[in-house]
Amino acid sequence: MARVEDFGTYGVWLWESAWTPGVAAVAERLGYTTLWIGGSPDAELTSVEAVLNETERVVVATGIVNIWQADPVEVAASYLRITDQHPGRFVVGIGSGHREATPERVRPLAALGRYLDVFDAEGVPPEQRLLAALGDKTLALAAERTLGAHPYLTTPAHTAHAKEIVGERLLAPELKVSLAATPDEARATARAFLDRYLRLENYVGALKRFGASEADVSDGGSDALIDLVAANPTAAAAAAGIGRHLAAGATHVGVQPLGADILGSLERVADAVGLTDGALGVSSS
Repeated sequence: MARVEDFGTYGVWLWESAWTPGVAAVAERLGYTTLWIGGSPDAELTSVEAVLNETERVVVATGIVNIWQADPVEVAASYLRITDQHPGRFVVGIGSGHREATPERVRPLAALGRYLDVFDAEGVPPEQRLLAALGDKTLALAAERTLGAHPYLTTPAHTAHAKEIVGERLLAPELKVSLAATPDEARATARAFLDRYLRLENYVGALKRFGASEADVSDGGSDALIDLVAANPTAAAAAAGIGRHLAAGATHVGVQPLGADILGSLERVADAVGLTDGALGVSSS
């Protein structure tokens, strides 16, 4: 069974399509201990198998399977299949998506509970699952019935609050990093990426609850907000952003590099936080 400590301190969060052959092996070699498969993987979870097959030690987690798009019985069957081949290395993260993208999203907390009930019946242990969680009730459900919580697009203030709810359970926020020659260039990349997220009620609401103003979330986001949720422009700034979440109570941070040079950014961040000696030479730039 996966334990909180098995996630380690630093992970890599990439969209499912970005886990092309070889990326996971390099991320593991750089010293990252958990690899997050983002987006909404389908119930077969073939991308999970691919990442596990090319690595040896890392934990692999989905961030997240959308409960409205993937049947829980099928997901549970995939979990059992994968775990049989890679025992203790796969944690299935689930979440309820966004109202704007999912018209059927009604009473999401109750729907998450029912999904977990199916996992119970089908043999997916609580220690091998987690929840995407922003609000207090979902955080509490994560602490009660799973290994812990995986908040996305949050601030250190949210992390500190979430820690009070989840306690010793896993608290694994995601943090974007945007490395570039200048802050303006880094912010432009981050704003382009964040445009759709700053139109989603659940993310905007969470940011506002923890200090963001209406001006911060309008017109592409203020510089201050962009810098907080997409640490930039240097690896040292990214390491500092990660450190703020850890200081606030995170047990693990999933690093999502923005821009074209994913592996180069991961290497620079790994070097900045002390995972590598910076001499692996994976950057394409």
